[in-house]
Amino acid sequence: MRLASQPSAQTLRLVVALILVTGVFASPMLSTGCPDRCVCDDQLVVQCAGQHLTSFPVNLPLATRQLIISNNRIVELPPLALNYLSDLVYLDCSNNSLTEISESTFGNLRKLAYLDLSFNTLARIEDRTFGPLENLVMLRMTDNPELSEIHPDAFAENSNLQVLDVSRNNLTVLNITSLIALAGLRSLGLSGNPWSCECDNEDLCMWVHLEGFKFQDEGQTVCDTPADMQSRRLGEVGLQLRTLCHKSLGSWDYLFFIIIGFVIFAAGTVSAWLMGVVMVLYERYIKKKDQQLHPDEEGETSGMDHSYEDRRHHGNGNLKTSHTV
Repeated sequence: MRLASQPSAQTLRLVVALILVTGVFASPMLSTGCPDRCVCDDQLVVQCAGQHLTSFPVNLPLATRQLIISNNRIVELPPLALNYLSDLVYLDCSNNSLTEISESTFGNLRKLAYLDLSFNTLARIEDRTFGPLENLVMLRMTDNPELSEIHPDAFAENSNLQVLDVSRNNLTVLNITSLIALAGLRSLGLSGNPWSCECDNEDLCMWVHLEGFKFQDEGQTVCDTPADMQSRRLGEVGLQLRTLCHKSLGSWDYLFFIIIGFVIFAAGTVSAWLMGVVMVLYERYIKKKDQQLHPDEEGETSGMDHSYEDRRHHGNGNLKTSHTV
């Protein structure tokens, strides 16, 4: 009986230990297992593509390096669950139903280098959405039919970004302020958007004209509006817009020139007055200095002047006497 009881006690201890372990690791963010309907391999790759998932997978291994959740129906990327994957380098979220991405979504993914958000329903990219992704090298956001606005500072902190593809969306204008500051950017996809080729998009058209080698399918990056420029390449109309958009001055331009003219006039008047004051003071200084250096000559000159006056008066007196006689 003693021999039989020992295995039973050991089994009980194992069951208790298993319950404790299960309780500790029950949180989906802290799990080291593999999500349902996903495949995990020894290379820290989690493959969940095409599994009809409607929510972000749980029980992801903390050390996951690559996560592929493409071709599902996921509507949200929960920041709390995603940001536990601090070692994530590759994330493919293409062909889902994502509607929104915020700055907190990728708050802790400092190592992420590849991100694919193509074939979703994104409508707008907010300010510094990808700010935490300081090592992001490639970003694909193609085929989001509702995507019509990208904030000017959306990529301001992605200094390592080399490839950006926003083809086949609903973009009409694009502020290039943060893009032209990306020294490493070597490939940009813009084709398939209904681009406006008016003055509000002049900078983009001129940029395409100057650095066309950076743009994927540059020949297919064409204008949609206005009607007289439809189907023309953005790079082709860049110089034309530069001429058209700066042909006449606006009211603010005239006001600027009036203010500048007044400032220049005031500055000239003050400068002339100061120069006059300086010249007068300088002449007085020179005269005073000459008087201090040559006091004797001044005295002799004064004496000569008096002698000349005396002689002149004396001569006048003699002339009067002669006339009298």
